[in-house]
Amino acid sequence: MTASAATTFRTLRALLLGGLLLLASCAAYAQGDRASHSSTGFPLTGAHAAARCESCHVQGLFKGTPKQCVACHSAGSRTPTATPIPSTHVTTKQPCELCHNTASFTGARFRHVGIQPGTCASCHNGTQAPGKPANHVATTSACDSCHRTTAWTPAAFNHARVAAGSCASCHNGSQARGKSASHVATTASCDSCHRRTAWAPASFNHASVVPGTCATCHNGSQARGKTTSHVPTTAACDGCHRTTAWIPATFSHTGVAAGTCSTCHNGTQARGKTTNHLPTTAACDSCHRTTAWIPATFSHTGVVAGTCSTCHNGTQARGKTANHIVTTVACDTCHRTTAWIPATFSHTGVVAGTCSTCHNGTQARGKTTNHIVTTAACDSCHRTTAWTPATFSHTGVVPGTCATCHNGTQARGKTANHIVTTAACDSCHRTTAWIPATFSHTGVAAGTCATCHNGTQARGKPATHVTTSAACDVCHRTTAWIPATFSHTAVTPGTCGTCHNGTQARGKSPTHMATTRACDTCHRSTTAWTPATYSHVSPAYKQHSTSVTCLSCHKSNTEAATWTFAAYKPDCAGCHAGTFKPSAHKKVDSPALYYTVAELKDCSGSCHTYTNATFTTILRSRSGEHRPTSGGF
Repeated sequence: MTASAATTFRTLRALLLGGLLLLASCAAYAQGDRASHSSTGFPLTGAHAAARCESCHVQGLFKGTPKQCVACHSAGSRTPTATPIPSTHVTTKQPCELCHNTASFTGARFRHVGIQPGTCASCHNGTQAPGKPANHVATTSACDSCHRTTAWTPAAFNHARVAAGSCASCHNGSQARGKSASHVATTASCDSCHRRTAWAPASFNHASVVPGTCATCHNGSQARGKTTSHVPTTAACDGCHRTTAWIPATFSHTGVAAGTCSTCHNGTQARGKTTNHLPTTAACDSCHRTTAWIPATFSHTGVVAGTCSTCHNGTQARGKTANHIVTTVACDTCHRTTAWIPATFSHTGVVAGTCSTCHNGTQARGKTTNHIVTTAACDSCHRTTAWTPATFSHTGVVPGTCATCHNGTQARGKTANHIVTTAACDSCHRTTAWIPATFSHTGVAAGTCATCHNGTQARGKPATHVTTSAACDVCHRTTAWIPATFSHTAVTPGTCGTCHNGTQARGKSPTHMATTRACDTCHRSTTAWTPATYSHVSPAYKQHSTSVTCLSCHKSNTEAATWTFAAYKPDCAGCHAGTFKPSAHKKVDSPALYYTVAELKDCSGSCHTYTNATFTTILRSRSGEHRPTSGGF
């Protein structure tokens, strides 16, 4: 054998032995626990677990076998049996296992982290990754304007720039969802009823729908129609239903014969008797009304007294509650058929002092948590006619210990605005009534009233009080707030109206004479408002009899006198011209001539009787016949 032949033989023998060893190793590995492959740092999972050893360990070489996916899964790699990266694979430098797993090459999960917004089409071009289908809405917007990386669908389309009324451009059943086969027949644009935020529910405008034609669309195909359990009727839908809402419907019971309610109210077509309804053969409308099913008015007429629990058993009708007072008496002993509560419990026969047997807070109202601490029986203070007010007997209560109970918790205590004092309650208050209280002002320093009388702790100045900085006790007394005695000393004459304005102090009455004079022009005394002394300053005024009142002349209630005969003012005839008697005022006896009112307008003047009409010789004279103070002519 030549040297070259020997070398060839040794090489073949080595390869054969290596192959045999590899086969033996694989066979042994297959018979053993293949999980031991994990010790190499490359556990066999998914499709790798079923792969033959030689498909990765080429030519029997174990050491140095690459662990990176791309070393095997690429065109022209050392392992031709491994699935290579397709030519249409998304261009990426990321390791395979970031998206793929060993179970299957397909169904990869791509992480879009780091992908620039608006660059989706770089991969989603229909070759490397799914792109727009043939029926996609025509748009130049980037994919991520509508789609999300978490899921291709559903997509959120922004309709912001879509012109109103142009919905059907896309919603034509090919590019986007269009009208269904059962859609209401209409030529109106989609957005007349549908909204961009959601396809349904849609708001249909019934404005132009002719009344009574509802069934044209509401036929069960195009829009909701009558249900199988609908009340049998030939009335139009809008006889009961409204376009704003299908239910509740308003059914007009007009024309429904009394006592025939159960024809419809049979539990199928309309609500009927419940399983716990009172056993009765009476018609529904004996108790129920068409305006409302409940409350129902049950007539207890004919119900035998004492048989209430036949129905009021807690199932058919309300019965005793779990905390009802233990009793065997019939319901109608306390309750009335007009109302379940309030109930009138007769305490006749209840032994005095045993109230808490029932009034224990469970069966009947008991002591509240803030009740006065006492072991006395309830009826010591409370009455069976009413729980409150209660009459508490303070007999035996030690004077000065009121605050033991009157602490604001167990019984009424001092209010937040109570006068600051450490005196016991009973120094001012009485057990017969909390108010009025009698406060002893003994020891209160003069001029310090406002310390308490500040409007918070005790009554202070009202908003209409006379403006003054004087202490309260200058005018008021501790025995009574009013009347107050105001000292007008130092009040400037003519300034009465500053206080006597009807707000701070009594002012002019509504019937007061209209005048601009100061109050003290007539009202001279500060101790009494009346009598008042009015001074006539007019030179035409003459003192009249006391029988003449102010209103006899001042008929308009002003300082200006009312002249009945204004042509003769300011003389007597200005008021008395109407009572002038010519016959009593002769100028000549024969032939008789008489004076006129104008000639004798000043009644207090003189008049003469002449011998003849020449008026040259005076027959007799009369002077001072009338005086205003005489009380008459």
